[in-house]
Amino acid sequence: MERHYLLGNEAIAHACLESPVDFVSGYPGTPSSEVIDVLRSRPDRTYYIEWSVNEKVALENALAAAWCGLRALCTMKHVGLNVAADPLMTSAYTGVTGGLVIMSADDPFAHSSQNEQDSRCYAHFSRLPCLDPSTIQEAHDMIRDAFTLSEEFGLPVIFRPTTRICHSKGDIELGNIEQSTRKGEFKKDPKQYVVIPANTRPLHKKLNEKQPGIKKRLVEKGYNSFTIKGKKAVIASGIAATYVQELLPSNISFMKIGAYPIDESWLSGFVRKHEEVVVIEELAPEVEEQVLQVAGLVNVIGKKNGYVPYEGELSPQSVAAILVKSGILPTNPYPEVSPVQNLPPRPPILCAGCLHRATFYAIKRVFKDAIYPSDIGCYTLGLQLGVVDTTICMGASITVASGIAHSGETRDVICTIGDSTFLHTGIQGLLNAVYNGANITVVILDNRITAMTGHQPNPNTGITACGIVTNPVSLNALCRACGVTFVETVNPYDITSTMNALKEAQSRKGVKVIIARQQCVITAKRTGVKRARYTVDSDTCNGCGTCVRFGCPAIEMVNEKARITELCSGCTVCAQLCPTGAIVREGKK
Repeated sequence: MERHYLLGNEAIAHACLESPVDFVSGYPGTPSSEVIDVLRSRPDRTYYIEWSVNEKVALENALAAAWCGLRALCTMKHVGLNVAADPLMTSAYTGVTGGLVIMSADDPFAHSSQNEQDSRCYAHFSRLPCLDPSTIQEAHDMIRDAFTLSEEFGLPVIFRPTTRICHSKGDIELGNIEQSTRKGEFKKDPKQYVVIPANTRPLHKKLNEKQPGIKKRLVEKGYNSFTIKGKKAVIASGIAATYVQELLPSNISFMKIGAYPIDESWLSGFVRKHEEVVVIEELAPEVEEQVLQVAGLVNVIGKKNGYVPYEGELSPQSVAAILVKSGILPTNPYPEVSPVQNLPPRPPILCAGCLHRATFYAIKRVFKDAIYPSDIGCYTLGLQLGVVDTTICMGASITVASGIAHSGETRDVICTIGDSTFLHTGIQGLLNAVYNGANITVVILDNRITAMTGHQPNPNTGITACGIVTNPVSLNALCRACGVTFVETVNPYDITSTMNALKEAQSRKGVKVIIARQQCVITAKRTGVKRARYTVDSDTCNGCGTCVRFGCPAIEMVNEKARITELCSGCTVCAQLCPTGAIVREGKK
């Protein structure tokens, strides 16, 4: 055994190597992305690994590998589990032969997500085991147990770390990396894998019959445990369990829930030995509802009576406040921390030279008072530029645009979507819009990478997760295959040409597609692309602020004159916008 200081996701990836895993698939999504990033970067890998086009595809790939007797890992963030829900629910019926672990990383407080949903609800819904780590070490250990648990019961296992587990660091005890000797082989069994109604009904019965054995095994594994010390008790799960353990007085009983489903008789035996039980968990009241079912006359304190919030991320300070309010602690040991005053705001912002800013500028100039549905990606920051009116989920920009266009709205409808998002779930929306005659303009923001989640490749990049060169998909050909007759590819750094293409699209009826193509400035720098920086001729600048209003973080006003900082990436857009010609390439007057 060795100890290493690791990020939570690094520890999780290492546990997959110890297991050892045979097949890895997933779709990038914070806070889960680093697991595949770590696994794909190892030169000694013998396992198959891929970034899939979306979470449904990733899970179906991993499920198939597990049917062949391999150990498979499928990673995603919590909202990705919605996309994978269709195969997830049925995978509980078909079961698996090899171990299948579905890592669905939750994001309490929505640090980088559009909602705060709780993956434990999907585990409850699908009747699949779910492991819910309270520390990074436990997350590492749970992965190894998840594979064996999956193989023991022939079911996929959901693994639910949260942002605080995935993106914290700790001193972790690691095991030895092992090499798998498994060979995949699919054994035909239509009654198990062909889910027609005649097969589904007995498979559902078998799934239900497995539940008591799963509950018993989870207690035996020690992930659900308790100590009895008094007449009051606290029950906690996930990261909240760690916070509670740091604060709990010696005369208070404690139960930690780290795995689901919970054995009701085991839970009842603990709860009914107390006069009052406080339940502390993040997001959904999954544990609390089960405690209420077995509590009888025991007073239960939690979310349902206002002691614990339904939303947001818990912290040591907030957990201490709950314990004070419920009478467990006399005072909060953590002082109230007031935010530092007069700090300048630091909102998220598009990078200097980002193609999205230039494209949004052109869109706003041409379409003015239009409706602007958008999607999930860096370009959601177009909200700050007044060109994002809706954002729901991956791929929804085109379908929302189509719905608005069919609603009788008389203004132009122009939606934006990234290349990876378009390939994730945008194609079906485009096909539907063409088929049903929507009058919309679609702008695909093609930066050649999945940027927001850490610059993972996608089918448009021309390289696989393992660095193997492959044929990049043609977005132009895809759009034309969906029936779009007007498809134009533009360089958003050329503002005039981009605006001309947008004007042409605006003048036409039906579905029109503009592909704004320019490499992400971060990946461009990493691949050695160098552009000359620009500067301001102070003698020519009249301080009009046109360049500053463009919003590039490389431009500022100093002494009523514009100044370009070292952040400049040389995109040339500000020079095109300057009405006095004061912005010029460095070294050129």
